[in-house]
Amino acid sequence: MARRSFDEELNALKEEMLKMGSYVEEAIHKAVKSLAEQDVELAVEVCEKDERIDEYEVLIEEKCIRLIALQQPVAKDLRTIGMIIKIITDLERIGDNACNIARITQKIGKEPLIKPLIDIPRMADLACEMVHQSLNAFVNQDPELAREIARKDDEVDILNAQIFRELLTFMMADPSTINQSTYLLFVGRYLERIADHATNICERIIYMTTGQRESF
Repeated sequence: MARRSFDEELNALKEEMLKMGSYVEEAIHKAVKSLAEQDVELAVEVCEKDERIDEYEVLIEEKCIRLIALQQPVAKDLRTIGMIIKIITDLERIGDNACNIARITQKIGKEPLIKPLIDIPRMADLACEMVHQSLNAFVNQDPELAREIARKDDEVDILNAQIFRELLTFMMADPSTINQSTYLLFVGRYLERIADHATNICERIIYMTTGQRESF
């Protein structure tokens, strides 16, 4: 009976972590959408809802600690709970980066964009996929999926490098674009960090399931 209760509580924790992940994915999409469409109200909404992500982190961490204290799990179960605590930390930081992108939207405001956004939305889609699939890899204890997702970090880095080169060209050709170009460079950096956090999750899944440390 005690084991059944523990399994139910652990599964509930996983479900809450996935729900937190869905809020994070939504934040990334809305933050980049607010930038592309210069929707300041949407950007404000992203940052306001970041508090919900923070609250989820605290709630899940408290439940993890309670589960450890009351059920005293050992071996694999203890590692799983420890992994959840680390993953929600990554998710919270991803949410912070989405909020940072939304703040860039607020700073640019209605100032005409120096160019249509192409690579930034592509980076965002890829980063969101990495976050989503990394959580799937955790739930399914799938190290191969974790490896596949972690390798996509290189694609994000390539897109970020393209953004950097393009914006540098704009700044050199027209100094009046420097301010906005700098903001957009920050957006690329925030998306790169989101992908890095998803990669962290994947590396931990690989270690938890295989005992091997792999870096991407």
